[in-house]
Amino acid sequence: MKRSVLTRYRVMAYVTAVMLLILCLCMVFKYGFDKGEGLTLVVSQIHGVLYIIYLLFAFDLGSKAKWPIGKLLWVLIAGTIPTAAFFVERRVVREVEPLIAGAAPAAANASAQGSPVKNG
Repeated sequence: MKRSVLTRYRVMAYVTAVMLLILCLCMVFKYGFDKGEGLTLVVSQIHGVLYIIYLLFAFDLGSKAKWPIGKLLWVLIAGTIPTAAFFVERRVVREVEPLIAGAAPAAANASAQGSPVKNG
């Protein structure tokens, strides 16, 4: 597995989590103080698009890491729970880093022997 798969997931996990916190703040102002209805609409639409991208990247990472369906669902749902994505992202990185590190020596060894290596 390429490191870029993990990096894409990490970036989108943070972006999605921050946007969800901003959306929650906008909702407080919209429903609590009757202010910022237009801003809430814009932020909710941006979060929705970013969440879809997060789902794609998280699914890609999960399929390459061969996660069981329950774990994959938890990671996918983490983007909908305020602050959960921050904690889930840390845990995912701890679990996936050894997979990337374990694949790197094999790839370097194969290219040193002249064999083509398929990364994916």
